[in-house]
Amino acid sequence: MTFEELGLKSGVLKSLKTLGFETPTPIQQEAIPHLLKEESDFVGLAQTGTGKTAAFGLPLVSKVEEGRKKPQGLVICPTRELCLQISKDIQNYSKNVNVNTVAVYGGTDIKRQIQDIKKGAQIIVATPGRLVDLTNRRAIDLNQIDWVVLDEADEMLNMGFKEDIDHILDHTPLERNVWLFSATMPKEVASIAKNYMEQPLEVSIGHKNQTNENIEHIYFTVSDRDRYSAVKRLIDFNPNIYGLIFCRTRRETAAVAEKLGKEGYSAEPLHGDLSQAQRDNVMRRFRTKAIQILVATDVAARGIDVDDITHVINYNLPDEIENYTHRSGRTARAGKHGESLVLVTPRESYKIKQIEKKIRTSFTKGNIPNAKEICEIQLMKLVDKVITTPVKEEDMAEFLPAVMQEFDSFSKEEVIKKFVSAEFNRFIEYYNRAGDINAKEGRGRDRDRDRGERGDRRERGGRRNDENKTRFFVNLGKRDGLNPGGLLRVVCDSTGLKSDKVGRIDILASFSFFEADNNLADDIIQKVNGADYEGNTVSVEVTKKKSDGGSRDGNRGGGKRRSGGGGGHRGKRDRGFSGGGNRSRERSRRR
Repeated sequence: MTFEELGLKSGVLKSLKTLGFETPTPIQQEAIPHLLKEESDFVGLAQTGTGKTAAFGLPLVSKVEEGRKKPQGLVICPTRELCLQISKDIQNYSKNVNVNTVAVYGGTDIKRQIQDIKKGAQIIVATPGRLVDLTNRRAIDLNQIDWVVLDEADEMLNMGFKEDIDHILDHTPLERNVWLFSATMPKEVASIAKNYMEQPLEVSIGHKNQTNENIEHIYFTVSDRDRYSAVKRLIDFNPNIYGLIFCRTRRETAAVAEKLGKEGYSAEPLHGDLSQAQRDNVMRRFRTKAIQILVATDVAARGIDVDDITHVINYNLPDEIENYTHRSGRTARAGKHGESLVLVTPRESYKIKQIEKKIRTSFTKGNIPNAKEICEIQLMKLVDKVITTPVKEEDMAEFLPAVMQEFDSFSKEEVIKKFVSAEFNRFIEYYNRAGDINAKEGRGRDRDRDRGERGDRRERGGRRNDENKTRFFVNLGKRDGLNPGGLLRVVCDSTGLKSDKVGRIDILASFSFFEADNNLADDIIQKVNGADYEGNTVSVEVTKKKSDGGSRDGNRGGGKRRSGGGGGHRGKRDRGFSGGGNRSRERSRRR
């Protein structure tokens, strides 16, 4: 089927030809002919990235009366970013017809938006809150609306916009048509269809809640403390990644983005604490690929419509299964392929089965790449970069003789090794000290199951005295965010030691201890003191031994510790996938 066969206006078809549209997608083939010919309500269920905007935008542009100043079509969507994207798409569809589209959204001057509407607009694209404000100011007359489109209806309800949507639909004419488009069909979306629509035609591309078939879903089992290390490895293993990392909270989003930025990755955060200007700047840079990785919360990422995203990384699983569908749907858009990568702890692995059942697809069990695999990938990336770099001989001509002379005593192989090492040594040194961080699956509560690094060792009896070991006191503890893996990395990164040189580690509330061979003591004291751990300055001292008339363990730790040496605390109870609480709180807040 072609767009010419769907019954669109000739001017719209001309615009599509300019845009390079050739073949309608399945949702477009099903929706467009019906919406053009019938005056009826409509429900379209399809994943993000399957062409839903054109499925309602093309018939809307074809049906509105050209040149009429009063708005006839109304498109409601959850976020500013999606509002702008839809508005831009509809403007492109209507370049060869006399149809004007105005976008209205919060966070910008409402007076200018009112002026744009008064100039004349056949189609309004709006976020719910700003649209309610405009109707209260009588800037938009909803009594003149013939078609109401609810795009990403499930996301709008998840964000607490039900009251606004009810207000808008209650003030539109009874004879208007409602076109509802959604990726999932929870009961809240079904209630809109029941309360505001009459015998709607329902078209579902795939099963309800089913994910895009072009997405490969892979999960990795790691300990909670190794999530960040796992993300770094996944990024390093995919050097051409252009992706999204989803975190649960604003604080975690900011922390992950900051760590990645400090370590040289092209990453920025996107969360609710950013001003609208900051959000716009981050999104502009991400769309132009000036930023390679966007670290975002679910709410902040809603409405991101970028075709080339290669990977979505779930730093944590979302609280609601439906949100996983929206997260993964940010990749594999416009018929492309993508990967959705999920990090779970051993206790969370059962949730993968829940998601598989809901989205009707299967996950692949993956292994976090090891050091050798990552180094090989990165080395070949470096080699490819060198080979494909254009040589500007004219600009270099006067400098080359002196450069060549410097390399006279080296063979070709030696020169290559030198250049590669100059770029690659630091990378190799980091991964030479990196162990396997894949964790075993299981739901058991065994505290030793969720360990991950060799440094996280505990003895269940009293501390064993070893005359060949020196015990060190560290001024940071759990309250400072320190964990065994973090302490191990600080020691190894500062000294260049491999992880097996560090022995027993005990992390307490306000301070910590670790052991190492006696002959390493001076080196550790000299190099670890003053190191940085997440903004805290590390201070290390050698503890006093009992034979010296005291023990720093006792002085600092409040006496003899219980069996296990402070060996870990129980993980927080899994939050599960119950979704009512967040939305209820949001509704209460909006009231």
